[in-house]
Amino acid sequence: MINFLAAFAWIFDPAHWEGPGGIPVRVLQHLAVTGLTVLIACVIAIPLGLLIGHTGKGREIAVAITGALRALPTLGLLSLLALITLGWGFSSTSLVPAITALVVLAVPPVLAGAYGGVESIDRQTIDAARAVGMNEWQILGRVEIPLALPLMIGGVRSAVLQTIATATVVAFLTNGPGLGRYILDGLPVRDYAQMLAGSIIIIVLALLLEGVFSLLQRAVVPRGVQATHTRVDETRGHATTGGDRSSAPDPVVAEAEANMQTAAYRNN
Repeated sequence: MINFLAAFAWIFDPAHWEGPGGIPVRVLQHLAVTGLTVLIACVIAIPLGLLIGHTGKGREIAVAITGALRALPTLGLLSLLALITLGWGFSSTSLVPAITALVVLAVPPVLAGAYGGVESIDRQTIDAARAVGMNEWQILGRVEIPLALPLMIGGVRSAVLQTIATATVVAFLTNGPGLGRYILDGLPVRDYAQMLAGSIIIIVLALLLEGVFSLLQRAVVPRGVQATHTRVDETRGHATTGGDRSSAPDPVVAEAEANMQTAAYRNN
């Protein structure tokens, strides 16, 4: 308890909000590393995921690669890439190996969200789009992407939260920027208040971003899907004792689960 009080006292100390090592600067650095990582991961994974989901080809390979990448140890991958890039002429403080490792770890959730979102769309919806004369690009842009967007945002959301937490170890390897510096700088001098303060700030930042992406994920649900699930939830609510709807499923989750079950049935 004393350590927590000391950590909050450290956070609210005005001296720690100024200068190049102040909390605002470290937070912006942490967000910059996270944003760059997730941006690169999206550029790589979203087009690939849309291609796999639209064509249905390469799904097994994507699942295997996604699972393999998720199993990689973060610190081990960072160390390996640091050693490799040193041979390419990069300095020991370069962020290239750290960003590369974080991108490798951020790609799987983005890729899974992209191809899972497209693949989970009801095949009858796609057939109806073809029946009215849409070409493949129109189907992808006007039907598949809007319907898959909630799951795609969900994949990006997972990647952001994972990167926010994992970016902390960047400071340990490269003596680089970010909130991990508070933990790294406090460790040798046993400044537990500073170390705990850095951890608390990272947790708060992750929770804030979780809330933002949760709202965004709900906002991108198509209106037709929202209306459909509203009617379904009302029916379920009246069917339960006393009309209790507190256990009604989240529209995005319900839509994803229903569509994934349909996709699994088609694949079988």
